Amino acid sequence: MRARMGETMKFYVPFIMVLAVIFSSWADDLARFSPDFSNTKIFWSAPTNNLPKQFWIYKRLPVCPFSATVISNAIILASLQSKGFPKPSTNDCFYYEDKGPNYPGVIPVYFLIRPESATISYWFPNRGTNTADIPADKMIVRRARVCAAQLGVDPAQIEFKEMTSSFNQDEDANDLTNQVCGRGVFLSRKLDGILFWSDGTEDGNFDGFWMEFGSHGQIRAFSLICPELERVELQSAASPQQIIACIRAFKTITLPNRSEQDYFARLKNLSKARKLIITKITPYYREGTWGEMPTNGEPLRLITPIAEIEAIADFGTSNGNVRLFSPIISADADRLLAGKQK
Repeated sequence: MRARMGETMKFYVPFIMVLAVIFSSWADDLARFSPDFSNTKIFWSAPTNNLPKQFWIYKRLPVCPFSATVISNAIILASLQSKGFPKPSTNDCFYYEDKGPNYPGVIPVYFLIRPESATISYWFPNRGTNTADIPADKMIVRRARVCAAQLGVDPAQIEFKEMTSSFNQDEDANDLTNQVCGRGVFLSRKLDGILFWSDGTEDGNFDGFWMEFGSHGQIRAFSLICPELERVELQSAASPQQIIACIRAFKTITLPNRSEQDYFARLKNLSKARKLIITKITPYYREGTWGEMPTNGEPLRLITPIAEIEAIADFGTSNGNVRLFSPIISADADRLLAGKQK
């Protein structure tokens, strides 16, 4: 967990709630975050010529230890040589902050290796608030690519997705957006030319490599998630008609904006749209299957594609941009529309 390591962050409940149910098996939860377009005319104007006609479904392979070289390089990147070098293992490894014997709370983790989720993460303790001499974005991207290669990532299998920022905060934990104390980059894993979806922040867990630098280029944090995968089956893509049917059947969702306070009011207001014009559809890979959640705390094993849909809501006197998330596999759409569980 990138932003949850070693630091208290301010999260807004609606954002986390919606992220939690993207792959929930409860239809009521999907409906709760799905705009009501029952009385809205829906038009498909998105180009589909470049969309794949079929998508591979992947699955995670059994747990495999990180190599001694990858572990050693991670320790060096985190400047933890004095702690020693853990040996390759299928067991988790955690480094905790030194808070003393009477510390009243949960002791934060600042470095971890978790073979089960193929994760290595580091979060610099007491990172400070210095905003001076933060590297330029091009330098950050270049350094992150080099570091990713040192951790065993094939450069051909990652692609630049987005930049991230960390800010100093006021006494109420609100970001001071004019005080950037960290700048990072997310290099998304790429399968069959398709990136993994991310929410544009540093606190998500998405396949790929994220790294943040602070004042004078100090490495403040990094997170690698890159499990071994294999192809399972080839599935047909959903048609525009199936996706529109999912929109009408409350099987798509829209996410809140970061720090949005009136998310549900905005969601309700979308039902007043006279027209919904779909202008763009982008496939992304993501852990899990749309509309399903593993039971008994088992980790997500399947990697499947979803669709991010960009649209314009026409209210008659004004327009608004809408971003929806939808199944993009034909079988997923049919299953959800039939109300069946896989």
